[in-house]
Amino acid sequence: MKLINKKNKNYTQVFHLFTEEDWAKSDRNFHKSISAFFTGKRHEVFIHVHEEGTAYFIGLGKPDLQNFEIQQVAVKFSQTYKEKVQAVPTLLLADFMNERQFEEFIKGLLAGTYQYPFEKNHAFWNPKLELHFENLSQKKLDYIGKKTEAISNGQAACQEWLNKPANLKKPDIFSLYLKNLAKKYDIRYTAFNRKKCEELGLGAYLSVNQGSAYDAAFTILEYKTTVKSAKTFGLVGKCVLFDTGGVSLKNPDNMHYMKSDMGGATAVLGTLIYAAEMQLPVNIVAVLPITDNAISEKAFLPSDVITAYNGKTIEVLNTDAEGRMILADGLSYLAKNFKTDFLIDLATLTGSSVRMFGDTCGAMFSNNEELKNLLLKTGDRTNQRLWNLPLWDIWKDDIQSDVADLKNISIKPIGDCIIAAKFLEQFIENHPKWAHLDIAGVAFGSVGYAKEKAATGFGVQLLADLIENYH
Repeated sequence: MKLINKKNKNYTQVFHLFTEEDWAKSDRNFHKSISAFFTGKRHEVFIHVHEEGTAYFIGLGKPDLQNFEIQQVAVKFSQTYKEKVQAVPTLLLADFMNERQFEEFIKGLLAGTYQYPFEKNHAFWNPKLELHFENLSQKKLDYIGKKTEAISNGQAACQEWLNKPANLKKPDIFSLYLKNLAKKYDIRYTAFNRKKCEELGLGAYLSVNQGSAYDAAFTILEYKTTVKSAKTFGLVGKCVLFDTGGVSLKNPDNMHYMKSDMGGATAVLGTLIYAAEMQLPVNIVAVLPITDNAISEKAFLPSDVITAYNGKTIEVLNTDAEGRMILADGLSYLAKNFKTDFLIDLATLTGSSVRMFGDTCGAMFSNNEELKNLLLKTGDRTNQRLWNLPLWDIWKDDIQSDVADLKNISIKPIGDCIIAAKFLEQFIENHPKWAHLDIAGVAFGSVGYAKEKAATGFGVQLLADLIENYH
């Protein structure tokens, strides 16, 4: 899709956007029978076919709608009519639309083309579909075109890897993809195998990896800007490619969904793609501790005591609390070896956060007021919402062990997402600006493009917006 500032005399395809208020003002300009089918309500679409071509009337709802709601309308329109839309010059009519709203609409059209497996063979990815819009200058349209394509590429990569079945994303397959991606975008790629991890003392990560038939791949990706004195964001993404629960085996009923246990890592991956394509003036250091959580004669056992990278010992009470083990080493490795202004980890971590929030928002924990407020605001703006939960020290009592410094779960059946956050806090090496996002309920769920649960792309727009707009 090309965005062009012009208006021809004739079009065979037109997109008319209306809020309810706009439609009430302008309905008399159209055939009166249309009002029987279209009122400008949110997600309403009326298709008017006439001799010259097709006009799509698209309802946005209330006039005071938020920007992300425009994206939602565009996503649904794109998903519903993707077979019908033609790759031809198309006029977009929406007089009330400002630059940000237009960007959200284009973002939604592109995001709505996603389905698994993803290929860019949809009309909205075809350069023959020129979208003609006179309200913005060509310079602005070019920038919006670049930006919306970059975020769509990041989000599609995030969704694609989360949706892949377990046998198509073994550690070696995912590592090869990351290696090629790093080459393409000039990102520095480092990966430690099992032998190197043992030398470095990444014991908490290795405890999970030791049961795997695949070698370790503790991966660091560094995106660098040439801009002097740029901020550095440290990102850690939980990357369990498939989670059986290990010896503490999960219930088999929904275990096929455990291909989604790398949702933190895919959010980080999508953000890196966006930052690289937009050449954002920031530095990003991303740590992805890649492994599966498998059952074998070598798998770690409940009651094992493990020494983590930072020297703390952990008693393993449950091998299905493996995410916090690999994140522990990911966080302390990043905090000890890189200087970052922010440290953020994302993980599909606990069933507790799902029971608490369902698919409405992620659970957030932070030791820094500025970062906390920034994430809350960004979450509201992008509709990738977060809710802040406490990190009170009283929860620390529940992870004290008789045989080690810490234990990896509490025996009490309450507040596990808080327990997990409190556990992770022991591995941030006193980083002053840390946030932990538990996205278990929001990374994978009901979506418009699939019959079953599938990847939502949660986290990419949140992090991209946060990083891009931090000054």
